[in-house]
Amino acid sequence: MDMTNLSGSIVALVTPFAPDGSIDFAALEQLVDFQLENGTDGILVLGTTGESSTMTDAEDLEVARCVVERVAGRVPVIGGAGSNATFESERKAKALVDLGVDGLLLITPYYNKSNEEGIYQHFTTVMDQVDVPCILYNIPGRTGCSISEKNLARLSRHPNAWGLKEASGSIEYATMAARYLSDDFRMFSGNDDIVVPLMSLGARGVISVWADVAPATVHKMCADFLAGDVAAARAAQLDNLELVHALFCEVNPIPVKCALAEMGMIEEVYRLPLCPISDAGRARLTAALREVGLLG
Repeated sequence: MDMTNLSGSIVALVTPFAPDGSIDFAALEQLVDFQLENGTDGILVLGTTGESSTMTDAEDLEVARCVVERVAGRVPVIGGAGSNATFESERKAKALVDLGVDGLLLITPYYNKSNEEGIYQHFTTVMDQVDVPCILYNIPGRTGCSISEKNLARLSRHPNAWGLKEASGSIEYATMAARYLSDDFRMFSGNDDIVVPLMSLGARGVISVWADVAPATVHKMCADFLAGDVAAARAAQLDNLELVHALFCEVNPIPVKCALAEMGMIEEVYRLPLCPISDAGRARLTAALREVGLLG
């Protein structure tokens, strides 16, 4: 599916596990249906929220295949092809494209970190090997390194560099990045608590954890902003702030999987080193879900 004009809410989909720890494909299909029924504009699989770092290569590909087939071209599907080894990211990117994803999410090379030129070559090496739109993922809190302004300026000109997922949490960085946005290079917020502020700088929407539990709300917030109703978008951002904060009260995706389990949509199963949420976190999350009407 052509994702050239994609904007709005892209859900960073969780990967549900069965009680025995295997992937629960039936629940995964139900999550996809829930998103499509509630207006989600795009679906990202195998990101941080998708718990890909705890999964095997074979499992990654089966999850991507399941989602691509279930979506059946109704919205774009983006596959996470991140790795700290460039050749591994390249291999994964090609495999995901072969499965039919419409775009890729590429992360900075964590742990290795590299210097500026190494980071630049990491992204360009992968993008040179595929022919789909690629989103560069800036999340220094996870990776220990950031995409510099110099590299962003260079990378934004690559024909396959379609956008930036900005998840540093820094308005200063987002303001700098906004100078390189164009019809060919977009920005999406990677932080659910500052979607509207980043859209005021030119972001086209959000790649969202919040949308896992409230897809209609996040879709409408983005659509309202893009339609010029900034007041309605701002109200949605502020009215849901406690839920957003609760969804990140512990390391992602622990709280959002807990929330989906509370909502009866998945089993609350993680793979170590991820483990169940604390009692205090669970109480906070349950209260926040109730506050916005997602739990009775």
